[in-house]
Amino acid sequence: MFLRLRTRQLMLLAELGSEGNLGRAAAAMNISQPAASKLLQQAEDALGAPLFTRRARGMEPTATGEVLIRYARQLRNDFSRARREMQALASGLSGVVRLGSVPGAVPELLAPALAQYRRLHPRVAVSVVVETSDVMLSLLAAGEVDVMLGRLTPGSDDQDYLALELLNDRHVAVVRAGHALLGREPLSLAALAEWPWVLQPPGSPQRHRLEAALHEAGVHARLDILETPSTILTTALLEITDAVAVMPAALAKHYARLGVLAVLPIELPLRFPAIHLITRRDRSLSPAAEEFRRQIATAA
Repeated sequence: MFLRLRTRQLMLLAELGSEGNLGRAAAAMNISQPAASKLLQQAEDALGAPLFTRRARGMEPTATGEVLIRYARQLRNDFSRARREMQALASGLSGVVRLGSVPGAVPELLAPALAQYRRLHPRVAVSVVVETSDVMLSLLAAGEVDVMLGRLTPGSDDQDYLALELLNDRHVAVVRAGHALLGREPLSLAALAEWPWVLQPPGSPQRHRLEAALHEAGVHARLDILETPSTILTTALLEITDAVAVMPAALAKHYARLGVLAVLPIELPLRFPAIHLITRRDRSLSPAAEEFRRQIATAA
């Protein structure tokens, strides 16, 4: 049934899933709205089922439509990937690699691996996105990155992924160099709760585990929190305020070596899964991406 659909019909489904409006989807494809309406009708006729319900505020996908939108988006990403690789080959490069990484994997895993990979393969175009694991998994599932360094999150199906453990790193509390807390020992979570915090948004593994640890320690005070997933913004804020943050020990060590941050003398009761090298089971890697995967796996 799926094979009855033409490529342009699938691309329209992908755009409609994003826009929820036939006119905007048609504009994104550079076709007229009547032409887009005809493509959608042909797709529904071929499948024998409605794909969208027309509402006053737009178009809402049916259950069948949602399934096809997901596969159409994946196909669109695969087309985009093929186009980028062909453009890279035409410009003299020998491939394209799109990497995703959590911040904690950058100092000890990603940066050394990238430096070595670039020395060995200078004609490969490499792009890197640094985000939290939940965001990275969504990008990996959508085909927007080839390989990620991070963690499988609760609810992710490990049957969909190949995961190789690379780094088991603890998390530490950090502040700016010269912070008043650095002269106080021993420290407790209750003492840290009195200071402002810079934390990842709700739903992130770090935030969830810290809030659980505070609760278990009997700390129920409302924290003064600024939320951001950005390591750069977190570090910049710590430099100029008295806030406290939590970050992987490897990342904290990197900033401490630069004289920017310092690790507080407290053992946080936070347990995180190891950082893994993760790829999709149902997608083969390009030769360039496979070489990066093999290289970092061997080094680790």
